[in-house]
Amino acid sequence: MAKKAKQNVDKIVKKVNKEFEKTSSQIEGLVNDALKQFDSLQNQVQEPVRKLLKEIDELRDREMKRFHEEFERRLEEFHELQSSILERLGVASKEAGEEVKKLTDEVSKEASTAAKKSAPKKTAKTASKAKGSTSKPAAKKPAAKKPAAKKAPAAKAAKPVDKSDLTLVKGIGPATAKKMKDAGITSIDQIANPSAEDQEKLKAFSNVKGYSEFTAEAKKIN
Repeated sequence: MAKKAKQNVDKIVKKVNKEFEKTSSQIEGLVNDALKQFDSLQNQVQEPVRKLLKEIDELRDREMKRFHEEFERRLEEFHELQSSILERLGVASKEAGEEVKKLTDEVSKEASTAAKKSAPKKTAKTASKAKGSTSKPAAKKPAAKKPAAKKAPAAKAAKPVDKSDLTLVKGIGPATAKKMKDAGITSIDQIANPSAEDQEKLKAFSNVKGYSEFTAEAKKIN
């Protein structure tokens, strides 16, 4: 009887262990399924977030690039305007200098003419007291003014145009001129009478202020 009872107990223990292992494997399977679902749910949540962050970064990069391009364009326009103003002031200064020089030459000529007219009167008064030798130095004084009259034509002599200086074309500043030279536009002639290839190169500067007038302004220089 004791042996039979022991066998029955062993069978029950084995059955309990078997059921326990079965239950444990089921629980483990449920836990694994739950973890998989959790991972899937986490990926589903994280993917839109990653996509949104990526779009925000791209938008920020685009806006920063647009801002820098706009800033550079405005800065280039400012430099071109500054160069244009300085060039005009330089031309105005030259014109003023020429006007002053003309006035100086005219005053010198009038002074020399007055000296010539007054010289005979003085010599006439002193003719009775001297033999006329004193009148010769007075006649030589106006001759000293001749070099001043010769300087005017030299100042008016036209300087040869430097065709490689693209800034001579109205609207083209130093920054644009440098970019044009880098692109292959190295002479004013290429702007005044552009070939098909030069026209393609010039199209790259169509956003520069006054672009439509470049050819006309370049022809004025030629």
